[in-house]
Amino acid sequence: MPADAKTVAGSKTVMSRTMLPSDANPYGNVHGGEVMKLIDAVAGAAATRHARARVVTARIDQLSFLAPVYVGHLVTAKASVNHVGRTSMEVGVRVEAEDMLTGNVVHVASAYLVFVATDEHGRPVSLPPLLAETDEERRRMMAAETRRSLRLQRPRTS
Repeated sequence: MPADAKTVAGSKTVMSRTMLPSDANPYGNVHGGEVMKLIDAVAGAAATRHARARVVTARIDQLSFLAPVYVGHLVTAKASVNHVGRTSMEVGVRVEAEDMLTGNVVHVASAYLVFVATDEHGRPVSLPPLLAETDEERRRMMAAETRRSLRLQRPRTS
C-alpha cells in the first residue's frame, strides 16, 4: 500500500441533531429532505477529511428511508469512506433516530454518495488511496467496487 494511503478510521465522521417542529410536517413527521441534508453534510465531512481538499457531491447513488423520524428524536448520521478512485470516492452513511425519552434507537436511513475532490478552481484533484484495515472495511470496499462498476455501466444523462 502506498505511503500516502489513509485509513477508513481516519475519516469516519458522526453528526447528531435533535429534530425540531420546523423540520417536520404538521403531524410531527420529519421531512425526508431534512434527513437528506444531514446525510450530505456528514458524508461531505468524511470525504473532506479523507481528501484534505474541497469536495463536491457528484451523486447520491442510493438512499433508502427505512423508518419515520419524529419531532424530538435525536438523529445521528455515521459516515465512512468505502472506496477511493483517482479523483472520486464513495461514502456510506447510516442514520439512526433515538427517542431520547425511551432510549429506543431505530435505523431510519442508509445512503451511498459519490464525491469528487477539487482544487480551488473546481478542477478534479487526485486522492490518496484508502486502506481498509478490518474484515468489515474490506467487505464494504468490495461492495463499493461492485456499485462503482454498475454506476459506470449506466448511461449518462445530459
